[in-house]
Amino acid sequence: MTRPRNQRMIAGVCAGLAERFGWQPNTVRLIALLSCLLPGPQFVLYLVLWVIMPKRDY
Repeated sequence: MTRPRNQRMIAGVCAGLAERFGWQPNTVRLIALLSCLLPGPQFVLYLVLWVIMPKRDY
């Protein structure tokens, strides 16, 4: 699971997750945005994934 250099809006986390699970990047972005309306550590999880997911080399 890596963050692509293209197809990213902020950090590429949603695009990387979408590619990993075979989903559309915009679908994952919408789910991430809607999940922020619920209580929980979603924003912190996004930041952690941003730090631990490596950038793709190509």
